[in-house]
Amino acid sequence: MLIKRHYLINQQFMSMAGFYDRHGKLCTLVRETERTFIVDKSPIEILDESICWVGYDLKGAILASKRLLGDIQMCPIMVNPVERIVLFPTQSHKNAETTWLNPAHIRRTISMNRQTLVRFTNGTTLLIPSRLSSFNTKIQNAEQLEDITARGPNSTFSFILDPKKRKKKKKQRQ
Repeated sequence: MLIKRHYLINQQFMSMAGFYDRHGKLCTLVRETERTFIVDKSPIEILDESICWVGYDLKGAILASKRLLGDIQMCPIMVNPVERIVLFPTQSHKNAETTWLNPAHIRRTISMNRQTLVRFTNGTTLLIPSRLSSFNTKIQNAEQLEDITARGPNSTFSFILDPKKRKKKKKQRQ
């Protein structure tokens, strides 16, 4: 299998998971739509380098995610706001063997013996040790983060005042 020294997360990225090689070094198995390969870095190093490439860092990405979504566990990360790439972890990002997934490439999720079978857009599958409901919540959080950041801070909204339901001010006596 191909081993790369460096890797930046791109739009073909589907998933990555940390594993220890035969020398005890933490490496990453990366799955893209057309290829699978090993990167001689940890998943966190790949995330941090990919995020730094667009001008900020992993710590800032985590903080921004928590501010936008609330203080949720295992929050998704905006890796590249220009290309709108969001990833979410299956476990705590501090766990070296966490799998990181790109919801843009998840076509379907299926419950299988209290685990989740993920079917990607290229037809490949991956079994995740997580209940379907928990996994689908993580996908929704990631999609919500992508939606919030795509709209930006200047997004507008409209509302209609119903004059019949307005409270009438009491006249003040002078």
